[in-house]
Amino acid sequence: MMENLRATDPEFMERLEHFAFDEAVNEPSQELEPVTRHMAILAALLGCQGIDAFREELPAALDAGVTPVMAKEIVYQAVDYLGIGRVLPFLNAANEILTRRGVSLPLEGQTTTTMENRLEKGAQAQADIFGPQMLEAWKAGHINRWLAANCFGDYYTRTGLTLAQREMITFCFLAAQGGCEPQLTSHAKGNMNLGNDKAFLIRVVSQCLPYIGYPRSLNAVACVNKAAEG
Repeated sequence: MMENLRATDPEFMERLEHFAFDEAVNEPSQELEPVTRHMAILAALLGCQGIDAFREELPAALDAGVTPVMAKEIVYQAVDYLGIGRVLPFLNAANEILTRRGVSLPLEGQTTTTMENRLEKGAQAQADIFGPQMLEAWKAGHINRWLAANCFGDYYTRTGLTLAQREMITFCFLAAQGGCEPQLTSHAKGNMNLGNDKAFLIRVVSQCLPYIGYPRSLNAVACVNKAAEG
């Protein structure tokens, strides 16, 4: 796809490729190690609904060391923050790309909870990220209960990604879709609680910027700064 654009839009592609694949990647003090950078970009492309760019990025991410399990976990967790209505095309694309590369599906299971303990384990995951007050937060209403049991109990408790990696990709989902600044600030703080500090989150935003644009990136930086002050 990119090769076609090099033929039809050569001046545009010269500047795009220089910025996205060289300048942003190699900006001093804003670099990320390749696996983390590709994870962030995959999550951002889900967040901004960049399905064509996702199809270009996933093979590059796999070549850089993102495992099939990691890639699928990113797609699965996106459902909590984007909804299956927006994630289904990406799941289908990921399956097509993995199958084409000779990966046997389904992948090995990563579930660690049961239907009986998902609420308890999900509330504990919330507490591990945001503090002990979250152990009782699910009692505030059915959506809070769903949040604990489904979002955190069904997904955050899975293996394949660390808790800190899961918070990082959540930050990218929220930053890339826009309009979620209260949640983005909260999850920026959650990232910091897990060791993903302000400087790291700014690097994440920097590496995602070519894919999500300046307005959402600047909003994300403002949320990071607000979380750091709190």
